[in-house]
Amino acid sequence: MSRLRAARDPVYRRWALQFAADALLAAAAFALAFKLRFLDASGGIPDRYWTMLTGAIVFVALGKAVVFSVLGLHRKWWRYFQLPDLWPVVRAAAVASGLLVAVFTLAKPYAYSLPRSVVVFDFLLTIFLLGGARLARRMLAERPDRAARRGRTRGVLIVGAGSGGQMVVRELRVNPNLGARAIGFVDDDPRKRGMTAAGIKVLGPTGEIGEILDRRGPDEVIIAIPSAPGVLRAKVVAACRERDIPVRTLPTVFELLRGGVQLTRQLREVRVEDVLGRDPVVMELDRLGAYLEDKIVLVTGAGGSIGSELSRQVARVRPKLLVLVDHAEENLFRIDREMVDDRHFTRVEAVLADCREAERMLEVMQRFKPEVVFHAAAYKHVALIEANPLEAVRNNAIATRVTAETAAAAGTERFVLISTDKAVNPATVMGASKAMAEWIVEAAGQRHARTRFVIVRFGNVLASSGSVVPIFRDQIERGGPVTVTHPEMTRYFMTIPEAVQLVIQSGDLGGGSGDVFVLEMGEPVRILDLARKMITLAGFEPEVDVAIDFVGPRPGEKIHEELFNRDERAQPTSAERIVRAVRTHPLDPGWVERSVERLEALVAAGDEAGLAERVVEVVSERLERAPVDL
Repeated sequence: MSRLRAARDPVYRRWALQFAADALLAAAAFALAFKLRFLDASGGIPDRYWTMLTGAIVFVALGKAVVFSVLGLHRKWWRYFQLPDLWPVVRAAAVASGLLVAVFTLAKPYAYSLPRSVVVFDFLLTIFLLGGARLARRMLAERPDRAARRGRTRGVLIVGAGSGGQMVVRELRVNPNLGARAIGFVDDDPRKRGMTAAGIKVLGPTGEIGEILDRRGPDEVIIAIPSAPGVLRAKVVAACRERDIPVRTLPTVFELLRGGVQLTRQLREVRVEDVLGRDPVVMELDRLGAYLEDKIVLVTGAGGSIGSELSRQVARVRPKLLVLVDHAEENLFRIDREMVDDRHFTRVEAVLADCREAERMLEVMQRFKPEVVFHAAAYKHVALIEANPLEAVRNNAIATRVTAETAAAAGTERFVLISTDKAVNPATVMGASKAMAEWIVEAAGQRHARTRFVIVRFGNVLASSGSVVPIFRDQIERGGPVTVTHPEMTRYFMTIPEAVQLVIQSGDLGGGSGDVFVLEMGEPVRILDLARKMITLAGFEPEVDVAIDFVGPRPGEKIHEELFNRDERAQPTSAERIVRAVRTHPLDPGWVERSVERLEALVAAGDEAGLAERVVEVVSERLERAPVDL
């Protein structure tokens, strides 16, 4: 009870203060109305009206305050008063004036009536005083504190004078403990040049960022354009890093909703994917993923980097049921809890199962009868897979065969395999195992007419588990060195969300069963450049603060990855960023079946040496069957 009373006391106190302030303002408006009405009178306010004013002012003031409270004016904090809040003030003043006229007309407390001009003046003055007092309170709350006036706060330059930038300015003003003040905007809109927004001047466009930084000397720069292209971010970051000025960026709306409501605490360091030099793929997921609505969708490897994001995006289009399959208990538990607790999506089933076990997978498929299957379960770490070839073939190839066959047996309409550029002209066991997975799915598409099989191939995904970005980040945090295999090594990169969006879109593209779709990933990125950018973004100088070591390519590791086999050609599709890889020489399903059976026998026998040798033979045999057309 004492806690409840303590919680209520500040509310009652604030209500009482606002009630008293509005009563005093109403009294002042009533008195000034009489003063203005008789401003030109030689003797001032006549005695009979003076009697009316002094006799009625207390009742008018309290009556108006009651009306204001009933109409909800006291439920709004004055310090957060905004222009849209003026309409409730006008409405309340109008109701109060109407009641005032009604009382003086019907009750007739005085022998003479209330002058109409007093009613008009009182109405206007009430709006002016109530609105002005609230605005003054907000201006008082947002005034620069003494520390700011003395220049002891950090000067912040804000890139973007739109709503995001103005929100940052207001937050800096109302939170003096942050110790920062806005000193100017940078914005590319020519209409804003030289103008002010939120009381802060727009100093120029981003093309002049270097000169602005030199002229104003900010302590920090905030990019307040969540949708800013990578080129703009790269320009700002480069200019700031040359001058040792830290840069932060405002997150997207989705990041704010996930992370809370304290705006300035949501500012984050510029991430490397912000400055890769190309705009991310943006899709209307609700439209392009509409084919999943009211469907039973099953995702294997649902707890992994790609599988978990795939599960999140599938849940957004509201399937009838989302079945999450993974053999890693902790990963599966985490994505299941996220779906239910964080995303409030309850039409989900978490299934602990290993895709390599045919009986278990057939049981799962027949139980749920999924209409769409996304197969994301795979091993992907090259060095680890090279040391464990049995598990590579078992998990990447044989498990794909099991999943595809059991899905077809359960009547699945669409089966989508998530592949990798390492399956193209493979030089490692990992790449060969993924190439075999592609062949298995393509062959299944020729055998099972009721199920449409699709393969989606793309390169490296930023920030996925074990990818180069988190590895570099950890090495930088430890002080280096950052290890790069080769100074000329390049890779294709995408962010996890955009890769998954394109995977979902590929599942609905027209074509035949067994189609291979390749995601356009822009220009390849040199790993050495990526390492240097990440070191610079962390506030260090490459080769000075953090060393870069070249460790040499691992066995079978390519300097440059490819997206197409030598017997494939690119064919445009209806999707802007997706092309179809068309084979010039068809795949023989019988050969695929025989090859997989031989590999299964070697896996069952535990013959690692024989398996690795046979995998190389299978790949060579396939390439010999598919000579290049000249």
